[in-house]
Amino acid sequence: MAAPYIKGLWIRSPRFTIDPGEDTATNPGRYGKQLAEWLREKLVEKGYDPEPVIAEDWGWCVMCARETNLLWVGCGNVDENGSVEATNPPRGADIVWHCFVTVERPLFRGWFKKLDIWLADRLYTHVQEILTADPLIQLVEEP
Repeated sequence: MAAPYIKGLWIRSPRFTIDPGEDTATNPGRYGKQLAEWLREKLVEKGYDPEPVIAEDWGWCVMCARETNLLWVGCGNVDENGSVEATNPPRGADIVWHCFVTVERPLFRGWFKKLDIWLADRLYTHVQEILTADPLIQLVEEP
């Protein structure tokens, strides 16, 4: 599946840590479960009905819609030094987190339908509002 729309935000925050063994559900050194679960709850408050968070090989996914398009937010950590040591993961505010909004067509469905980019733009705006409203979260430049 190609994802023609991906728009992201990068943050630092002491609010989110890495759960012990969290990367056994993803790939070694891939984190973001606490961020994804927190963001999921905030999206419910905004009127979304997201599924429980899903582990992916790159981090964690908050699936917001599956109807005609897949609309979701990815949450994961950024490797600032080019590698992550699973045995010694970074802590709290030392982690740069990446939240990215994606809309894509489900495999084998909707080939001739347009992507609902406006839904993705709206979701991105809500994610940005959620992140900037929390005083414990600092937006940072893309590493």
